[in-house]
Amino acid sequence: MQLPEVERQVAWPEMREIALAAESVGLDSIWLGDHLLYRDEMGPRGPMEAWSLLAALGEATERVALGPLVAATSFHTPGMLAKKAATVDEISGGRLILGLGAGWNETEYRAFGFPYDHRVARFEEAFTIIATLVREGVVDFDGRFYRHEELELFPRPRRDMKIMIGSNGPRMLAIAAPHVDMWNSWFADFDNDSTRAARLVAEVDARFVTAGREPGEVEKSAAVYVQLGEGGFRRGSDGVAPIRGTRDDIAHHLASFHGVLDHLQVVLDPIDRGGVEELGEIVGLTRKLS
Repeated sequence: MQLPEVERQVAWPEMREIALAAESVGLDSIWLGDHLLYRDEMGPRGPMEAWSLLAALGEATERVALGPLVAATSFHTPGMLAKKAATVDEISGGRLILGLGAGWNETEYRAFGFPYDHRVARFEEAFTIIATLVREGVVDFDGRFYRHEELELFPRPRRDMKIMIGSNGPRMLAIAAPHVDMWNSWFADFDNDSTRAARLVAEVDARFVTAGREPGEVEKSAAVYVQLGEGGFRRGSDGVAPIRGTRDDIAHHLASFHGVLDHLQVVLDPIDRGGVEELGEIVGLTRKLS
């Protein structure tokens, strides 16, 4: 599941409580959006910084995988982002999945002073540096946007860290396809519908095969939007109807993704301890159906 982002103001003690509840009910992974500031018709709002939270969660939890959904490579120099990832991986005992993307929310770029131009070209250089560092531990790179001279990564990740690309764009996939272990999409890209998700996965898998990967070699993941009862926390849904209904209804809907996706990240409304505990019961039903 994805932890609260801007559905409401959540302080660290409750964030920790929700994460521990997710682990205790048997969920497999916990994810954080990597965003800084939103401004829209609902007003300004922003979450806590993702990498600081991931480090804290790495110490607080014991079993679940952790990851950014997904980290904007342009918020840090590539070497610094690899350093943060390796540090969180060490704190968590090797549980980090490194989700990477180019970012999209221009508001936070302008506010925090990050360049918004050439985002895919910048991502290509950053991805090359980051992937090389977490896999090989050393890189020399002199590019158009980034330069790292004799950069060595210490401590190195405990094991072969999974790298995940969060994009459906042809250019982004072409950059990442030869190197990533996982792919991720957002529920708005397939309307929370498993049939549409299957078509999207087929298109993406074809791009991975074109890049020289074996069919099904790259794990497929996607976020799905689940509403319990009347919800109440999530103010924006990208115009997509949530998965909702009785617990059995939701479980059957989630089970329909079995065989289409390897991993689901639930965007939950309401996102609090009670909601997580109810989700745990639904996931139990889903696993019996899958």
